[in-house]
Amino acid sequence: MTRALLLAVLLSASLPVAAAEKGDAAAGKTKVYTCHGCHGITGWKNSYPNYHVPKIGGQNYEYLVAALTQYRKGERVHPTMQAQGESLSDADIRDIATYLSSLAP
Repeated sequence: MTRALLLAVLLSASLPVAAAEKGDAAAGKTKVYTCHGCHGITGWKNSYPNYHVPKIGGQNYEYLVAALTQYRKGERVHPTMQAQGESLSDADIRDIATYLSSLAP
């Protein structure tokens, strides 16, 4: 019984931390101006390389954070997105992901 109670306390204590890691949607809204140049155009295809640009409004928060972080680290390859990712801090990424994930798909 004591172990179960201890486990429950530890798990519940970690929940506010996970919620606190999300960013500021209002700050994210001011940081996505460069994203709209490609991701805001329905059916847009990038020329270098030729790639269908996905809509990102309404995308899953965790997916957006992972993708932007991977572009920043060079683990995901696309020249434009790598350059964008390199200019973002962890807080910027969380803010942008929070804002974009709050939009309707």
